[in-house]
Formats: sequence, C-alpha cells, structure tokens
Amino acid sequence: MEDSERVLRRDKAVRAAVEQGLLGPDAPIVGLLDVTGIRGSAAALHRAFEAVAAPGTRMLHAFAVKANPLVPVVRLLAGEGIGAEVASAGELALARAAGVPVERTVFDAPAKTEAELREALALGVAVNADNPQELRRIDALTGSAETRSPLGIRVNPQIGAGSIGATSTATATSKFGVGLRDEGAREWVVRAFAERPWLTRLHAHIGSQGISLSLLARGVAETYALAEEINARIGRRQIDTLDIGGGLSVNLASEATEPTYAQYARLLAEAVPGLFDGRYGLVTEFGRSLLARHGTVVARVEYAKSSGGRRIAVTHAGVQVAARTVYVPGAWPLRIAGYDDKGRPKEGPAVVQDVAGPACFSGDLLAEGRALPALEQGDHAAALDTGAYYFGTHYSYNSLARPGVYGFAPDGAGGVAFAVVREPQTVAEIVADSGGAHADALTTLGAPGSR
Repeated sequence: MEDSERVLRRDKAVRAAVEQGLLGPDAPIVGLLDVTGIRGSAAALHRAFEAVAAPGTRMLHAFAVKANPLVPVVRLLAGEGIGAEVASAGELALARAAGVPVERTVFDAPAKTEAELREALALGVAVNADNPQELRRIDALTGSAETRSPLGIRVNPQIGAGSIGATSTATATSKFGVGLRDEGAREWVVRAFAERPWLTRLHAHIGSQGISLSLLARGVAETYALAEEINARIGRRQIDTLDIGGGLSVNLASEATEPTYAQYARLLAEAVPGLFDGRYGLVTEFGRSLLARHGTVVARVEYAKSSGGRRIAVTHAGVQVAARTVYVPGAWPLRIAGYDDKGRPKEGPAVVQDVAGPACFSGDLLAEGRALPALEQGDHAAALDTGAYYFGTHYSYNSLARPGVYGFAPDGAGGVAFAVVREPQTVAEIVADSGGAHADALTTLGAPGSR
C-alpha cells in the first residue's frame, strides 16, 4: 500500500510541476523530493529498531549526509529525530546549518585533517578514528585536556565484498578502518583501548548498495564480538557504544521496498542478540535507504529522433545528474517513467528506445534499449529512485547547470504544494564558478613588465 501511494504522490507532483511552471521549456529539468515519503522512511527506521531493542536502549540514527547534502533535507530529517553522519568539514557545516545538535552528529572520514579534527573536538562532535596515525593525531590534540566528543576507532572486519566493489568497504584492502585480519592489527586495537580509557566507541561499516543483509549482519556480529573481547580483556565495560554503520540496499528493479528496516533489525536481533539488550548504545548511519525512493529527476524531451532503427529521446538529464548510471550502468541502473507534455503518465504501446542526456559524448544515456511508451518532443522522462546520490553529486560536464530541487507535499485542498530546496543554477553562477572573476589571471601571469 505504501509503495502504491508513493507512486500516486509522484504522479501528482510531476503533473503539478508542469502546471505550476516548475517544469517546462524554460525549466527543462527539476529534482522533486517527496516530503511525506521521507518522513515515512524515518518513522519506519525508528519503529524497526525500537521493536527489537530493550527499553531504554540509547540509539542514534544518523543520516549519511553524503547521500543528499542539502540543508533543508538534513533539517527535515533532524525534525524526524534523525542525526547526521558527516565525512568532511563541508558536511559538518551543512549539518550545523541544518540545526543538527552536535551531540547527534558523528564525524567519519578516512582523511581528516588536523584542522577538521580540532574543530570537531572543540564542538563535541563524535569522532571515529580511521587508523593509528589519526589516533595519534587525536592524542596530540586532546593531550590531557577534557573533550566532550565521544571517541572511537573504526575497524574493518575484512569479510568480503558485495555485488558492487566500489561500495564494499569490508574487503581485505579497503581504505577504511583498521583491517582486523592484518597481522597484529587486532592486538593493536585492544591495546589502543586499554591505553586510552576515553575511547568508548567501536565503529564498522560494511558497505552500501549491493551488500546483502547476511553480510551486513556478519559484519555487525564481528564488531560486537570484538567489543565484548576488548571489554573482557581490559577488565571494564569501556566500550559503551557500537556504531554499526548503514548500508541497507535499495531495490532498483521495481517499486517494492525491500529489504526493509524491519527485516534488517529482526535479522540483527537473531544473529547478534546481545546487541539489543541495552548494554550498548547504538548508532546507525543510513543514507540511500532513507532518501532514494523519495526523489525523482524529471527532464523534458527536447527532441525525439531515430538512428539505426532505434528511437532516441534526447532529454536534459544525463551525466550531470546521474554520473554513476551513465558511467557504470550495470551497477547503477535507473528505472525510467514517461510522462506526456502535461505531466500525465505516458500511455501507449511499449517501444524500445534510448533515453539520452544533453552531454556531448555518445555514452550519455540514462537508459539504453528500454521498452517505454514512445517519448515524443515535449514529453518528460523521469529518473526514479534518485533521492540519494543524484541531487548532491552534480557533474559540471559541458558546464551544464545544476537543476533546481523542490520538495512537495499535499496542499490540504487536493493539490500539491512545492517548496524550494535549492534554486536552479544560473549561467552567471556557472561563469563565476569557472573563474570568471579571474579572467585575466593567466594572460597577465609572467607577461612582460609584470612582477
């Protein structure tokens, strides 16, 4: 029922975007975010873990800001009880601008600078050290001074990859965390905690899209076992919080929401029963699974043509908004929905066609050889499941503008209300971002008479 309701909300929003002028000849591409759906995902996450955890268990669900680094999105989730997991000074600034409390913010990154660490420690943001060198840097920054920041170590159980190597972070050679199966590494982790009573967290993140529930659960089980071992060997319950990362995959093949947070939480409760008995606080870092289903990129079909007997719908959505899909289509396929010139679901017999983007290379395709109702000039192609990693990873190929992003929700009178999340990028802003203020910088550098 929830999945079908999401489709109805999306269809109404596309039509309303056309009717209200957010999408048209002068605005040929937009991003749409379903506020109702986002709130529903946040509520489902809370319910799932509360259903299996002992009463009073400390839990922080922190949104992986990289999945959709837009301040209004982060603030919406904060209002639904979701914190922020950040991986750069920029993402930390976004979380602060969104009003996420520092005590609900977690800083993870494999290459934190000294300045970034100093800021996080001064604010009291939780920090997970990625490696021994970073831990020594934290030692030097904290010295004997007190810090409000909960501090931990990220480990890599090295249990293998999922179906997408680029999103698998528990391989033998992953760049993230301390590889527990490397010679001497496990003993180093135990010793690090024994020597630093202020280290109270253990963190592991196995990967994201393409990681099975069983592999996720295995990673959590190994992290839990290590925490139990460390606490037993040093003779005190020093580790009091486990950060189990995120990583729940999104089904990109259909509208069905699977796996669900409830399925994952139940599996964890079966595989790692001690995880939810209240002895440990829990932190999660979901991103894609919270947002992907609730975002749609809609682009106008500028031209409909054919070549070699294949129909081609040339649209305004391509590599600039869907770089992963364009460059690695096998791992990151997108479902495409057709809408007519008025924003109504496109009807008619399915025709094999390509849905192409505006960039100047042949591989700029959102979909190749896809069976859809024939898309004509003035129709619209919607890239579905794009609420995560598609709005925040704009690629400036051909100096194509970032599209505007709008949230939508029922207006209370049977219609759809929109709110600006991010303004469309202007041509003047493209020029400014491309060094327009320094146009003479190179022509005057080293010129005769210059110093």
